[in-house]
Amino acid sequence: MSLADRIVFDEAAATARAEACERILTEAPSRFEAEQEIARGLGGQIDADGLASFGFWVPELQDYRVPSGDIFLEILSPTEPLDLTRAHQDIRFERTYVPAIRLESHAFACVRGMKAGTRDEVGDFYALVWRDADDAWHRILDPLAMSLPFGAMAPAELYDVDRMLAERGDKGYWQALASPEPHKFGPVTNILQLHIPTATAGGTIASLTRQFERLAARVEAGLPMDPADQIYLGYDAVQPLPVEPTTVYEAGPDFWQESESSDTGVTVSLLRPDTTNWGYDNVIAGMATVNPVLLESGRPDELIDLATVLHNFPGKPKRLIFDVVYGHSDNQGLRVLNGHFFGGPNMYGQNLAYQTPAVRAILLEMQRRKVNFGADGVRVDGAQDFKWWDAGAQELKHDDEYLQSMADVVQEVAGTRYRPWFIFEDGRPWPNEDWELSSTYRWVTEHQRDPDVFQWGPLTFAHNTPFLYTFWLGKYWRIRECLNVGSHWISGTSNHDTLRRGTQVSPKMNINTRLGQTRMEILDKAYDNPAAHTLTYVALPGVPMDFLNAMARASWGFVRNQDDKYGVKVMAEEAISLRWQVDEYSYSMPANFSRLKALGFETRADLARLCTFLPALVEVTDYDLEDIARLLNTTEPKLAGPLYTPETLKAVARAWMDDMHDYCNIGHSLGSLDPVQSSFALGLRDFRAARPWLRDNYGPKDRFSYLDPIDGRCVFTSLRHGPDGEQVFSIIHMEGKETEDFDPLRLKIPGLEGFNWECVLRAPGIGEDYVSGPLVLRDSMALVFTRKV
Repeated sequence: MSLADRIVFDEAAATARAEACERILTEAPSRFEAEQEIARGLGGQIDADGLASFGFWVPELQDYRVPSGDIFLEILSPTEPLDLTRAHQDIRFERTYVPAIRLESHAFACVRGMKAGTRDEVGDFYALVWRDADDAWHRILDPLAMSLPFGAMAPAELYDVDRMLAERGDKGYWQALASPEPHKFGPVTNILQLHIPTATAGGTIASLTRQFERLAARVEAGLPMDPADQIYLGYDAVQPLPVEPTTVYEAGPDFWQESESSDTGVTVSLLRPDTTNWGYDNVIAGMATVNPVLLESGRPDELIDLATVLHNFPGKPKRLIFDVVYGHSDNQGLRVLNGHFFGGPNMYGQNLAYQTPAVRAILLEMQRRKVNFGADGVRVDGAQDFKWWDAGAQELKHDDEYLQSMADVVQEVAGTRYRPWFIFEDGRPWPNEDWELSSTYRWVTEHQRDPDVFQWGPLTFAHNTPFLYTFWLGKYWRIRECLNVGSHWISGTSNHDTLRRGTQVSPKMNINTRLGQTRMEILDKAYDNPAAHTLTYVALPGVPMDFLNAMARASWGFVRNQDDKYGVKVMAEEAISLRWQVDEYSYSMPANFSRLKALGFETRADLARLCTFLPALVEVTDYDLEDIARLLNTTEPKLAGPLYTPETLKAVARAWMDDMHDYCNIGHSLGSLDPVQSSFALGLRDFRAARPWLRDNYGPKDRFSYLDPIDGRCVFTSLRHGPDGEQVFSIIHMEGKETEDFDPLRLKIPGLEGFNWECVLRAPGIGEDYVSGPLVLRDSMALVFTRKV
C-alpha cells in the first residue's frame, strides 16, 4: 500500500485539537498557564488507538501572513528498510501532505495510518511545511521531537513513547517510591560525572550500560575488582554530560541531504551522525530526546536502559542525574527554531526569550519529557545565564522565577509522580571580572523554596588549578566557607570544566613539581590526588563529585569538531594542552593521532612546533586565516604538515579535534591504573557512604586548620564529630615540603586528646602496617583515624 493510501487525515480530531487550544487560551488564568497546557500536546504523539497527533507553535506563520490553505503536515516513509547503524545510505522516501489547521500561533494535524518507531522498527518521519506565493516549500522542524535519528536539523521520527516507557525494566524501583504526594528526591552521597563518548571504548550509551551490567554481575557474584572496575564503583549517582542533540557540521555535510524531490517522493542521502562534542553546544531543539551520536542502535530506548541498570544495581540503586543546558543556544539554533525563541546574542550564541509565555512553557515541557526517561536528579548548567531584558530598568536581570519553575516540575515514571533533586551551577556575578572574589555560590540555595536544592561550590567551579604552588592556601578562605555553609554544595576539584581549564595553563607558571616527574604525571595526580580526595570525602561537607576521566587519569579537553569559521582559533586556544597531556611515546603509538600523522605531523615535535606558532599568529593577525597561512609557510626551517592555506588550516584543526577526542577515551589509560591509588579512592567513597553525617556543616566541636608555622608546606587537619559519638580525624598534606617526623595524634587540637584512635585509611606511600606514631608526611599523603567516645 502506498503512503498516500495508508495515511488518512482525521479532520474531526484536528479540529477538536484546535478548538481545545482556543478554549484554553480563552479560559486559562494567564497566557503562560494556557501555553503550559497547550505544550503538553505539542510535538508528534501517537495514542493506543493509532491516532497520530501533531502540534506546533508557529508564530512565524503569523508574521508571514501564511494562509491556512498553504500549511501542511509532511509525512515521509522509507521505501526500503532503514538501517540506523549504517554510516551512509541513499534511501527513497515516499512523501505525502495532509492539511494542518492553524489557530493563530499554533497549528495542528491528526492522521491515522502512520507508523510509529519502536526499539525494533523505524517509523515514519514528519515535519510541518508551508508554501509561499511562488509555490516554494519551507519546512518547520519539530523542536519537541522524541526521536531524531539524523539530528535536530532533520525531520523527526514519530516515536511510540508510551510503549518505550511501558517496557522499561526498572518499574519496581519507581513503584516502591509511590505515595499520595509526589515523591521528593534529596541529595545523594556522591556523584560520578562522565562524558559518554569517552567513558567506554564503545563511546555510546549502550556501551556504558553494558559496562554497568558487567559490574553489577561481578558485584552480585562477589568477584574481585581491578582498578578498571573500581573507578566506576562506590558512587551513589551517575551524571553524564548533556545527552541532547548538539550542533552539526558548520560547513556540512548535513546528515539528511535531499535530491530528486517531488510531491510524492524524495531521495535522501543519510549519514549516521558522528560529530564529537562535549555536550554543551546545544541548539535547544530536540532537548526532549537523545543525541543520535550517542545511540549505538539509533533508538532513544538506550537512555532508559541506562537508567534501568543503574536503578537495579545490586546492593543499592544508583541514581541517574541529567545535565541540562537551557541557559543559551548555539547560533545554529537559529536554523531550526523560529526567531521568537530568542532574546538576542550572548557570548555562547543566543539568549532565550524566557519571558515569552509559549517559549517558557515549551522549555519546561522539554525538560519534563526528558526527565521522564527516568532521571532522579537534574543538574542545570550555567544558571547565571538565565536572564531577561528589563526594558524599564534598561538592564539584564536573572530569571530566578524560571529557575524555581524548573525545580517545581512534577515528573511521572511507571505511575510514580516525583520531583527530582536539583543542582544548579550558578557563579553569578560571572562573567564579571571580579566573579572569583564576589560570587557566593549560594544565590539559588538561599532563594529557592526547596530546602534540598544544591549548587556547585567554589572548589568545583572553573579555573581551579591544584597543580600550582600555593593553590590550597590561596583557596583557604573558600575552604573555610565550605566548612560553614558547604552542606548544600557539590564539592571536589575534578569535573569537565576544571580539568579542561587545567590543560590551558601555561607550564611556565609555578608548577608543583612534587606531583610528578613529567607534566602528564603532574596533571594526572593533581586531579586524582589522594590528599584532595581525602579533603573532599572526609574533611569537607557537601556532596563530592569526581570526573571519570580524571579518576582514570585519562586526557580531557574541549572536544568539538563542528566548527568551520572558528575551528582554527579553537585549536589555537587548546594547543597548550599538547604540553600537558601528550608526550613523545603517547604520540608515537600507531593508534593515536592518525589523522594528524596523515597530514604530515609524523612526530609530536612536528605538531608542537605548529602549536607554538599558531596561538601567537591567531592573536597578531586578529584571526585572519589568509595571513596566518602565509606566515606559517615562511617559517625556517619549514613547518611539518601541508602547504598552509585557509582550507588546509581548517583540515588540521578538524584532525586535531578528532584525534584528541579519540585520545581522551579512558580505554587508553585503564591498563596503567595504579591499584593502590584506585583502592584508596574507592575506600574513601565507601567511608563517606557509611557516614552520611559528613555532608553536614561543621558543628561547634568540629575543628579544621593547618599546621602552623607553614614552613614550606600546606598540611590540613580536620576533626569531626558524628551524631553516634564517632570522631573522625584526618591529616592531609596538600602541597610543599615534607614534614619533620611527628605524631599526628599528639597535635594540640581540642578533642584529639586521648587514646583508642584507629587508623582506617592510609594514602599511597604510607605502609599498610602503619597504625599510629611518628611519621614523615610528603606531598599528597593523608591519614584518616576514627574512634568512638
